[in-house]
Amino acid sequence: MAETVPVVIERGSPIPLYYQLAQQLTAAIEDGRLKPGDPFENELAMAKRLDLSRPTVRRAIAELVQRGLVTRRRGIGTTVASEVIHRRDELTSLYDDLVRSGKKPRTDLLDFDRFARSPIAAEFFGVPKNTDLVFVRRLRFAGDVPLSILSNWLLPVAAGFDETALRERGLYALMREIGVRPAVAQQRIGARRPTAKEREMLRTDRGEPLLTMTRRAFDDEGHPVEFGDHVYRADQYAIEITVHET
Repeated sequence: MAETVPVVIERGSPIPLYYQLAQQLTAAIEDGRLKPGDPFENELAMAKRLDLSRPTVRRAIAELVQRGLVTRRRGIGTTVASEVIHRRDELTSLYDDLVRSGKKPRTDLLDFDRFARSPIAAEFFGVPKNTDLVFVRRLRFAGDVPLSILSNWLLPVAAGFDETALRERGLYALMREIGVRPAVAQQRIGARRPTAKEREMLRTDRGEPLLTMTRRAFDDEGHPVEFGDHVYRADQYAIEITVHET
């Protein structure tokens, strides 16, 4: 039997009714009141219980489907989806996102090269193409589930990072300790098919896409401090962006 979620609708608010409902249902999933696999209250019953129109409830549920929070299956109905790590539109590390979601991050350090060269990263940092940069590649887990392959290019000041710390802590926390403070970033989000090696490491099927993120981070004075190229399992990860009217 589907569990009903207490919802408070402010009908005099300028915030659309469907959005108020979607946000409160999202909170119920993220804080664990609704768990993966739980049946979801059907839209007709929810509309009647909350005295909302059926199209309003349908749109709210569609928002949750789009975010990957619930799934609709013929013959089964709507259920809470498998756990997905959500990154909001904030400048945080994946490690921080996992901890905030109540997960236990684990990291395999795949590569730590203090003398790496990358024309693309060098152009971003504004240095000659033959400049030695620090390259770090990690396989990040949420518990025992492989979630992401994180590739980052950093300035030479990061050459002193401890390998154990790179396995056990978030990159941004380590950067702040050496006086490098990311403050703003440009991120490009996309999707593509995984390579055979990525499928092996992330344990995905051939037809499953990867979510991609290219990140260019700057400190509060506008100096470039990080160039990242990350891939994520699309069934385990989502990025939420809040859009404001201009």
